Amino acid sequence: MENQIKHLVYLMENEMLNLPEGQEEMAWLIDFTGWSFTTNVPVRTAKDTINILQDHYPQRLAVAFLYAPPRIFQAFWKIVKIFMDPKTVQKVKFVYPKNKESVELMRSYFDMDNLPTEFGGKATMKYDHEDFSRLMAQDDVKAARFWGFDQKTGSAAAGYAAGAAVAPMPA
Repeated sequence: MENQIKHLVYLMENEMLNLPEGQEEMAWLIDFTGWSFTTNVPVRTAKDTINILQDHYPQRLAVAFLYAPPRIFQAFWKIVKIFMDPKTVQKVKFVYPKNKESVELMRSYFDMDNLPTEFGGKATMKYDHEDFSRLMAQDDVKAARFWGFDQKTGSAAAGYAAGAAVAPMPA
């Protein structure tokens, strides 16, 4: 789970570098399709994630949509939200595909042309690991520039920016 937390921080940092000028907050869409007890996140990991987001990225969240969570998730949510700031709790919205009101609320936050069809939008998307990896490599270079690593001498700094490459698909 530690690697998942590190990956979250990596993605958050990259997302902040890619926000349009003047935009401070993000809208999240978290898809629970396929969630089960065998694929669930341990409460400790959920707590660690919440702590990192609240302590290191305060007020970055505009709204979080939890799409198609199983009904049992309501009990899990009651435990998790105890660890959350009340302002953050108010930003979390449950979206059930058969509940028109919740779906319309979610749609009001997203450009329908960019929202994937599985969420009621018009965009057809397919995950391509090489494209994703290439974008992350570009973000690594952008981050190196932002933090000044591209101007430092030495193998560690040079390797950071120069070493960005497409990663192989995980096994």
